[in-house]
Amino acid sequence: MAKVMPGRYTARVEGDFVVFIIGMRVNKLWAVHKWLPVFMAMGPMIRELYMNRKLGFRGTEFMFGWRTVNLLQYWDSYEQLETYARGGQHLIAWRKFNKSIGTDGTVGIYHETYKIKSGDYECIYGNMPKFGLGKVAEHLPAVGHYETSRRRMGGTNEPAVPTPQHRDAQK
Repeated sequence: MAKVMPGRYTARVEGDFVVFIIGMRVNKLWAVHKWLPVFMAMGPMIRELYMNRKLGFRGTEFMFGWRTVNLLQYWDSYEQLETYARGGQHLIAWRKFNKSIGTDGTVGIYHETYKIKSGDYECIYGNMPKFGLGKVAEHLPAVGHYETSRRRMGGTNEPAVPTPQHRDAQK
C-alpha cells in the first residue's frame, strides 16, 4: 500500500510536459469476448512503457468507473507520445481493435492530449500518497511560494483559509 504523506504537497516539473488521458468504455456488458481483450491489451503496453523510460513516459494512474477504465499519463513530449502510439505494443493493440471491433459499438475508446508549458499548471495533494504529477515529478511541501493555487501559478495572494499545520508542528 502506498505511504500516505500527511499534510499538503505540490509537484514541480522542470520544462514542458504532456498530460495524456486514455481509456475505454464497455458499451455492451454481455460482449465480454469483445471488451476483455481491449482491457487485457493495456497490461503489455504499460509494462513496455515502464521498462523503456527512454520512450518519454513518466508514469500513469489507473482510474476505474462503472463501465470505464481510464489512465492518466504523463509524458516528456508530444513527439515521444506520438512515436510510441505508432509502434510497439500500442500499434499491435490498435490494429487488433480495428479488426475485431472497428465501429461495431461494443467498446468505446478515447484519448485526450494536453501539452503543458513550463509553469502553466498547479496541483495540490492533501494527506495523499504520491499521486499523479506528484508521483512523476518533484514532490514538495505546499508552503510559502507553493501555499496557494495562485502562488503555484506564479502570482501572489493570501490563503482563503488558514493552512493546516502538521500535527507534529503543533506540539
